[in-house]
Amino acid sequence: MGKYGDILIAHREREARKFLDKIENQKPVFVCTIGNTETAKIPEISAAGKFPEITDYTPAADVELLFYGECRCIDGVPVTPDGIPTPALITRSALILADIPFFAVSGGLRVKPYAPFIDLEGEPGEDIRTGKAVKNVEGVIRRAEVVGRTFSKIADYLVVGESIPGGTTTALGVLLAMGVDAKLKVSSSMPVNPHNLKISVAEEGLKAAGVRLGDLRNEPINAVASVGDPMIAAFSGLVIGAASEIPVLMAGGTQMTAILSVVKALKTEVLENVAIGTTRWIVEDKSSDIKGIVSQISDVPILAANLNFSNSKIEGLKAYERGVVKEGVGAGGISIASFLKTRGKITSEKFLKEIEENYKKLME
Repeated sequence: MGKYGDILIAHREREARKFLDKIENQKPVFVCTIGNTETAKIPEISAAGKFPEITDYTPAADVELLFYGECRCIDGVPVTPDGIPTPALITRSALILADIPFFAVSGGLRVKPYAPFIDLEGEPGEDIRTGKAVKNVEGVIRRAEVVGRTFSKIADYLVVGESIPGGTTTALGVLLAMGVDAKLKVSSSMPVNPHNLKISVAEEGLKAAGVRLGDLRNEPINAVASVGDPMIAAFSGLVIGAASEIPVLMAGGTQMTAILSVVKALKTEVLENVAIGTTRWIVEDKSSDIKGIVSQISDVPILAANLNFSNSKIEGLKAYERGVVKEGVGAGGISIASFLKTRGKITSEKFLKEIEENYKKLME
Protein backbone atom coordinates (compact mmCIF):
# COMPACT_ATOMS: atom_id res chain seq x y z
CA MET A 1 0.00 0.00 0.00
CA GLY A 2 1.61 3.25 -1.16
CA LYS A 3 1.23 6.58 0.58
CA TYR A 4 0.60 10.10 -0.80
CA GLY A 5 0.72 12.36 2.25
CA ASP A 6 -2.40 11.54 4.27
CA ILE A 7 -3.86 9.78 1.23
CA LEU A 8 -3.26 6.05 0.99
CA ILE A 9 -3.12 4.33 -2.38
CA ALA A 10 -4.90 1.04 -1.80
CA HIS A 11 -5.31 -0.35 -5.33
CA ARG A 12 -3.85 0.26 -8.81
CA GLU A 13 -0.98 2.55 -7.81
CA ARG A 14 -0.11 3.83 -11.29
CA GLU A 15 -3.71 4.68 -12.12
CA ALA A 16 -4.20 6.18 -8.65
CA ARG A 17 -1.24 8.54 -9.01
CA LYS A 18 -2.46 9.56 -12.45
CA PHE A 19 -5.91 10.34 -11.01
CA LEU A 20 -4.40 12.29 -8.08
CA ASP A 21 -2.31 14.33 -10.50
CA LYS A 22 -5.48 15.24 -12.40
CA ILE A 23 -7.37 16.51 -9.35
CA GLU A 24 -4.54 18.03 -7.31
CA ASN A 25 -4.88 21.84 -6.97
CA GLN A 26 -8.34 21.64 -8.58
CA LYS A 27 -11.64 22.83 -7.13
CA PRO A 28 -14.07 20.07 -6.14
CA VAL A 29 -17.82 20.10 -5.59
CA PHE A 30 -19.33 17.55 -3.21
CA VAL A 31 -22.68 15.86 -3.83
CA CYS A 32 -24.37 13.69 -1.21
CA THR A 33 -26.78 11.23 -2.81
CA ILE A 34 -29.55 10.15 -0.44
CA GLY A 35 -32.38 7.63 -0.39
CA ASN A 36 -34.32 5.15 1.71
CA THR A 37 -34.91 1.43 1.41
CA GLU A 38 -37.24 -0.72 3.47
CA THR A 39 -34.39 -3.25 3.51
CA ALA A 40 -32.82 -1.16 6.28
CA LYS A 41 -35.69 -2.10 8.60
CA ILE A 42 -34.74 -5.77 8.66
CA PRO A 43 -33.47 -6.30 12.23
CA GLU A 44 -29.65 -6.43 12.59
CA ILE A 45 -29.03 -5.29 8.98
CA SER A 46 -27.93 -1.72 9.72
CA ALA A 47 -26.31 0.22 12.56
CA ALA A 48 -27.67 3.52 11.26
CA GLY A 49 -30.27 4.00 13.97
CA LYS A 50 -31.12 2.88 17.48
CA PHE A 51 -34.24 1.17 16.11
CA PRO A 52 -34.79 -0.03 12.51
CA GLU A 53 -37.72 2.36 11.96
CA ILE A 54 -35.48 5.36 12.68
CA THR A 55 -33.44 4.61 9.56
CA ASP A 56 -36.09 6.52 7.56
CA TYR A 57 -34.72 9.69 9.15
CA THR A 58 -30.98 9.02 8.81
CA PRO A 59 -30.32 10.39 5.28
CA ALA A 60 -32.38 13.54 5.94
CA ALA A 61 -30.63 14.09 9.29
CA ASP A 62 -27.20 13.58 7.67
CA VAL A 63 -27.92 16.26 5.05
CA GLU A 64 -29.23 18.68 7.69
CA LEU A 65 -26.04 18.14 9.67
CA LEU A 66 -23.95 19.04 6.62
CA PHE A 67 -25.89 22.25 6.03
CA TYR A 68 -26.57 23.47 9.56
CA GLY A 69 -24.28 21.62 11.93
CA GLU A 70 -27.37 20.17 13.58
CA CYS A 71 -30.25 17.85 12.71
CA ARG A 72 -33.77 19.23 12.41
CA CYS A 73 -35.93 16.27 11.43
CA ILE A 74 -34.88 14.46 14.64
CA ASP A 75 -33.73 15.49 18.08
CA GLY A 76 -29.99 15.02 18.53
CA VAL A 77 -27.80 13.40 15.91
CA PRO A 78 -27.87 10.14 13.92
CA VAL A 79 -26.08 7.55 16.05
CA THR A 80 -25.51 3.81 16.20
CA PRO A 81 -27.16 1.78 18.97
CA ASP A 82 -23.95 2.36 20.98
CA GLY A 83 -24.07 6.12 20.53
CA ILE A 84 -21.38 6.39 17.85
CA PRO A 85 -21.89 9.54 15.71
CA THR A 86 -22.69 9.54 12.01
CA PRO A 87 -19.77 9.88 9.56
CA ALA A 88 -21.53 13.06 8.40
CA LEU A 89 -19.57 14.64 11.25
CA ILE A 90 -16.34 13.83 9.39
CA THR A 91 -17.79 15.07 6.11
CA ARG A 92 -18.97 18.37 7.58
CA SER A 93 -15.54 18.95 9.12
CA ALA A 94 -13.82 18.38 5.75
CA LEU A 95 -16.24 20.71 3.96
CA ILE A 96 -15.61 23.47 6.51
CA LEU A 97 -11.82 23.11 6.62
CA ALA A 98 -11.37 23.13 2.85
CA ASP A 99 -14.34 25.42 2.05
CA ILE A 100 -15.84 22.98 -0.46
CA PRO A 101 -19.34 23.69 -1.89
CA PHE A 102 -21.86 20.88 -1.61
CA PHE A 103 -25.31 19.76 -2.73
CA ALA A 104 -27.75 17.00 -1.84
CA VAL A 105 -29.50 14.84 -4.45
CA SER A 106 -32.41 12.51 -3.66
CA GLY A 107 -33.00 9.23 -5.44
CA GLY A 108 -36.14 8.53 -3.36
CA LEU A 109 -36.92 9.45 0.25
CA ARG A 110 -39.50 8.60 2.91
CA VAL A 111 -38.45 11.54 5.08
CA LYS A 112 -37.31 14.73 3.36
CA PRO A 113 -34.67 16.95 4.96
CA TYR A 114 -35.37 20.45 6.17
CA ALA A 115 -32.63 21.57 3.80
CA PRO A 116 -32.34 22.25 0.06
CA PHE A 117 -31.92 19.21 -2.18
CA ILE A 118 -32.31 18.22 -5.82
CA ASP A 119 -35.22 15.80 -6.28
CA LEU A 120 -34.84 13.26 -9.09
CA GLU A 121 -38.51 12.29 -8.69
CA GLY A 122 -37.66 8.78 -7.56
CA GLU A 123 -39.54 6.77 -4.96
CA PRO A 124 -38.13 5.21 -1.79
CA GLY A 125 -37.05 1.61 -2.18
CA GLU A 126 -38.97 -1.45 -1.03
CA ASP A 127 -37.59 -4.46 0.86
CA ILE A 128 -35.41 -6.31 -1.68
CA ARG A 129 -36.89 -9.62 -0.50
CA THR A 130 -39.92 -8.71 -2.65
CA GLY A 131 -37.80 -8.83 -5.81
CA LYS A 132 -39.35 -5.47 -6.74
CA ALA A 133 -37.08 -3.03 -4.96
CA VAL A 134 -37.06 0.21 -6.98
CA LYS A 135 -39.54 1.82 -9.37
CA ASN A 136 -38.59 3.88 -12.44
CA VAL A 137 -34.86 3.19 -12.21
CA GLU A 138 -34.24 4.32 -15.77
CA GLY A 139 -36.00 7.66 -15.21
CA VAL A 140 -33.95 8.40 -12.11
CA ILE A 141 -30.70 7.51 -13.87
CA ARG A 142 -31.50 9.71 -16.86
CA ARG A 143 -32.42 12.71 -14.68
CA ALA A 144 -29.28 12.15 -12.58
CA GLU A 145 -27.18 12.18 -15.77
CA VAL A 146 -28.51 15.66 -16.57
CA VAL A 147 -27.61 16.82 -13.05
CA GLY A 148 -24.15 15.26 -13.34
CA ARG A 149 -23.48 17.04 -16.64
CA THR A 150 -24.62 20.31 -15.07
CA PHE A 151 -22.24 19.87 -12.12
CA SER A 152 -19.41 19.23 -14.59
CA LYS A 153 -19.79 22.83 -15.79
CA ILE A 154 -19.16 24.31 -12.34
CA ALA A 155 -16.62 21.89 -10.83
CA ASP A 156 -13.09 20.85 -11.76
CA TYR A 157 -13.97 17.46 -10.34
CA LEU A 158 -16.91 15.94 -8.52
CA VAL A 159 -16.88 14.04 -5.23
CA VAL A 160 -20.05 11.95 -4.85
CA GLY A 161 -21.03 10.36 -1.53
CA GLU A 162 -24.12 8.62 -0.20
CA SER A 163 -26.37 8.13 2.78
CA ILE A 164 -28.76 5.19 2.73
CA PRO A 165 -29.09 2.75 5.65
CA GLY A 166 -29.08 -0.87 4.54
CA GLY A 167 -27.05 0.05 1.46
CA THR A 168 -24.43 -2.68 1.65
CA THR A 169 -27.17 -5.34 1.53
CA THR A 170 -28.82 -3.82 -1.55
CA ALA A 171 -25.35 -3.41 -3.09
CA LEU A 172 -24.76 -7.13 -2.51
CA GLY A 173 -28.05 -7.92 -4.26
CA VAL A 174 -27.09 -5.89 -7.33
CA LEU A 175 -23.58 -7.36 -7.46
CA LEU A 176 -24.87 -10.94 -7.29
CA ALA A 177 -27.54 -10.24 -9.91
CA MET A 178 -24.79 -8.87 -12.19
CA GLY A 179 -22.51 -11.89 -11.70
CA VAL A 180 -19.95 -10.40 -9.30
CA ASP A 181 -18.68 -12.69 -6.55
CA ALA A 182 -19.38 -10.45 -3.55
CA LYS A 183 -20.48 -12.96 -0.92
CA LEU A 184 -18.63 -12.38 2.37
CA LYS A 185 -17.00 -9.29 0.80
CA VAL A 186 -19.31 -6.31 1.42
CA SER A 187 -18.62 -4.20 4.49
CA SER A 188 -20.81 -3.36 7.46
CA SER A 189 -21.35 -0.37 9.74
CA MET A 190 -21.19 -2.80 12.66
CA PRO A 191 -18.03 -4.35 14.17
CA VAL A 192 -19.41 -7.85 13.57
CA ASN A 193 -20.38 -8.07 9.91
CA PRO A 194 -23.73 -9.94 9.51
CA HIS A 195 -22.68 -11.62 6.24
CA ASN A 196 -25.03 -14.59 6.48
CA LEU A 197 -28.03 -12.35 7.05
CA LYS A 198 -27.12 -10.13 4.10
CA ILE A 199 -26.58 -13.11 1.81
CA SER A 200 -29.90 -14.71 2.78
CA VAL A 201 -31.76 -11.42 2.24
CA ALA A 202 -30.13 -10.85 -1.15
CA GLU A 203 -30.75 -14.43 -2.27
CA GLU A 204 -34.39 -14.26 -1.17
CA GLY A 205 -34.78 -11.13 -3.29
CA LEU A 206 -33.17 -12.73 -6.31
CA LYS A 207 -35.42 -15.76 -5.96
CA ALA A 208 -38.53 -13.57 -5.71
CA ALA A 209 -37.44 -11.74 -8.86
CA GLY A 210 -36.81 -15.02 -10.68
CA VAL A 211 -33.16 -14.11 -11.14
CA ARG A 212 -30.19 -16.45 -10.83
CA LEU A 213 -26.65 -15.31 -10.03
CA GLY A 214 -25.30 -13.38 -13.01
CA ASP A 215 -28.56 -13.40 -14.99
CA LEU A 216 -28.57 -9.58 -15.14
CA ARG A 217 -24.89 -9.13 -15.99
CA ASN A 218 -25.83 -6.88 -18.91
CA GLU A 219 -29.10 -5.58 -17.48
CA PRO A 220 -28.12 -3.09 -14.75
CA ILE A 221 -31.47 -1.31 -14.72
CA ASN A 222 -33.29 -4.58 -14.04
CA ALA A 223 -30.72 -5.50 -11.38
CA VAL A 224 -31.32 -2.25 -9.47
CA ALA A 225 -35.08 -2.49 -9.99
CA SER A 226 -35.16 -6.03 -8.60
CA VAL A 227 -32.75 -5.97 -5.65
CA GLY A 228 -31.17 -2.50 -5.47
CA ASP A 229 -32.04 0.85 -3.93
CA PRO A 230 -32.83 4.36 -5.23
CA MET A 231 -29.44 5.74 -4.17
CA ILE A 232 -27.65 3.35 -6.55
CA ALA A 233 -29.78 4.63 -9.46
CA ALA A 234 -29.17 8.29 -8.62
CA PHE A 235 -25.46 7.87 -7.90
CA SER A 236 -24.87 5.89 -11.11
CA GLY A 237 -26.54 8.58 -13.22
CA LEU A 238 -24.50 11.33 -11.57
CA VAL A 239 -21.26 9.46 -12.32
CA ILE A 240 -22.21 8.85 -15.95
CA GLY A 241 -23.21 12.48 -16.50
CA ALA A 242 -20.23 14.07 -14.76
CA ALA A 243 -17.43 11.62 -15.64
CA SER A 244 -18.13 12.13 -19.33
CA GLU A 245 -16.56 15.58 -18.80
CA ILE A 246 -14.56 15.75 -15.53
CA PRO A 247 -12.94 13.40 -12.99
CA VAL A 248 -15.29 11.84 -10.44
CA LEU A 249 -14.22 10.54 -7.03
CA MET A 250 -16.80 8.00 -5.87
CA ALA A 251 -16.78 8.52 -2.11
CA GLY A 252 -17.77 5.45 -0.14
CA GLY A 253 -17.09 1.85 0.79
CA THR A 254 -18.17 -1.41 -0.82
CA GLN A 255 -21.47 0.13 -2.01
CA MET A 256 -19.35 1.89 -4.63
CA THR A 257 -18.67 -1.46 -6.29
CA ALA A 258 -22.37 -1.94 -7.12
CA ILE A 259 -22.44 1.53 -8.67
CA LEU A 260 -19.22 0.71 -10.54
CA SER A 261 -20.87 -2.41 -11.95
CA VAL A 262 -23.95 -0.44 -13.08
CA VAL A 263 -21.89 2.36 -14.65
CA LYS A 264 -19.65 -0.12 -16.47
CA ALA A 265 -22.67 -1.83 -18.02
CA LEU A 266 -24.27 1.47 -19.07
CA LYS A 267 -21.26 3.54 -20.19
CA THR A 268 -17.90 1.79 -19.78
CA GLU A 269 -15.77 4.57 -21.23
CA VAL A 270 -16.45 7.03 -18.39
CA LEU A 271 -14.63 4.76 -15.92
CA GLU A 272 -11.33 6.13 -17.26
CA ASN A 273 -12.27 9.30 -15.34
CA VAL A 274 -13.30 7.57 -12.09
CA ALA A 275 -11.67 6.53 -8.83
CA ILE A 276 -13.02 5.30 -5.50
CA GLY A 277 -12.16 7.32 -2.39
CA THR A 278 -12.77 5.67 0.96
CA THR A 279 -11.35 5.47 4.49
CA ARG A 280 -8.46 3.51 5.95
CA TRP A 281 -11.03 1.62 8.03
CA ILE A 282 -12.59 0.16 4.87
CA VAL A 283 -9.38 -0.87 3.10
CA GLU A 284 -8.02 -2.44 6.30
CA ASP A 285 -11.31 -4.14 7.19
CA LYS A 286 -10.70 -7.89 7.43
CA SER A 287 -14.44 -8.67 7.27
CA SER A 288 -14.84 -7.20 3.77
CA ASP A 289 -12.85 -7.01 0.53
CA ILE A 290 -13.37 -3.87 -1.54
CA LYS A 291 -10.28 -4.58 -3.67
CA GLY A 292 -11.45 -8.11 -4.40
CA ILE A 293 -14.81 -6.86 -5.66
CA VAL A 294 -13.40 -3.96 -7.70
CA SER A 295 -10.86 -6.26 -9.38
CA GLN A 296 -13.73 -8.27 -10.88
CA ILE A 297 -15.37 -5.19 -12.39
CA SER A 298 -12.87 -2.57 -13.57
CA ASP A 299 -9.30 -1.26 -13.20
CA VAL A 300 -10.36 1.86 -11.29
CA PRO A 301 -7.98 2.92 -8.51
CA ILE A 302 -8.89 2.98 -4.82
CA LEU A 303 -7.69 5.80 -2.58
CA ALA A 304 -8.18 6.02 1.18
CA ALA A 305 -8.07 8.88 3.67
CA ASN A 306 -5.59 8.00 6.41
CA LEU A 307 -7.89 9.03 9.25
CA ASN A 308 -6.95 7.85 12.72
CA PHE A 309 -9.06 8.47 15.83
CA SER A 310 -7.09 6.28 18.23
CA ASN A 311 -5.72 9.34 20.06
CA SER A 312 -9.07 11.08 20.31
CA LYS A 313 -10.31 12.19 23.72
CA ILE A 314 -13.85 11.31 22.64
CA GLU A 315 -14.96 7.70 23.09
CA GLY A 316 -17.58 7.96 20.34
CA LEU A 317 -14.82 8.75 17.83
CA LYS A 318 -12.31 6.22 19.19
CA ALA A 319 -14.94 3.56 18.48
CA TYR A 320 -14.25 4.03 14.74
CA GLU A 321 -10.92 2.32 15.38
CA ARG A 322 -12.82 -0.72 16.66
CA GLY A 323 -14.63 -1.23 13.36
CA VAL A 324 -17.85 0.70 13.96
CA VAL A 325 -19.36 2.71 11.05
CA LYS A 326 -16.09 2.90 8.98
CA GLU A 327 -17.51 5.04 6.15
CA GLY A 328 -20.57 6.91 4.91
CA VAL A 329 -21.85 10.32 3.72
CA GLY A 330 -18.75 10.53 1.50
CA ALA A 331 -16.43 10.79 4.51
CA GLY A 332 -13.36 9.18 2.96
CA GLY A 333 -13.59 10.82 -0.46
CA ILE A 334 -14.29 14.32 0.82
CA SER A 335 -11.44 13.98 3.33
CA ILE A 336 -9.13 13.16 0.41
CA ALA A 337 -10.45 16.22 -1.45
CA SER A 338 -9.84 18.44 1.58
CA PHE A 339 -6.24 17.19 1.91
CA LEU A 340 -5.62 17.96 -1.77
CA LYS A 341 -7.40 21.32 -1.90
CA THR A 342 -5.43 22.71 1.03
CA ARG A 343 -2.13 21.34 -0.39
CA GLY A 344 -1.33 19.44 2.76
CA LYS A 345 -2.15 22.26 5.19
CA ILE A 346 -4.88 20.01 6.58
CA THR A 347 -3.23 16.99 8.13
CA SER A 348 -5.07 14.07 9.70
CA GLU A 349 -4.11 15.52 13.13
CA LYS A 350 -5.64 18.95 12.36
CA PHE A 351 -8.60 17.16 10.89
CA LEU A 352 -9.20 15.22 14.11
CA LYS A 353 -9.16 18.45 16.13
CA GLU A 354 -11.81 19.96 13.86
CA ILE A 355 -13.94 16.82 14.10
CA GLU A 356 -13.68 16.87 17.90
CA GLU A 357 -14.73 20.52 18.01
CA ASN A 358 -17.73 19.86 15.78
CA TYR A 359 -18.61 16.82 17.89
CA LYS A 360 -18.65 18.96 21.03
CA LYS A 361 -20.92 21.53 19.36
CA LEU A 362 -23.29 18.74 18.35
CA MET A 363 -23.40 17.29 21.84
CA GLU A 364 -24.23 20.70 23.30
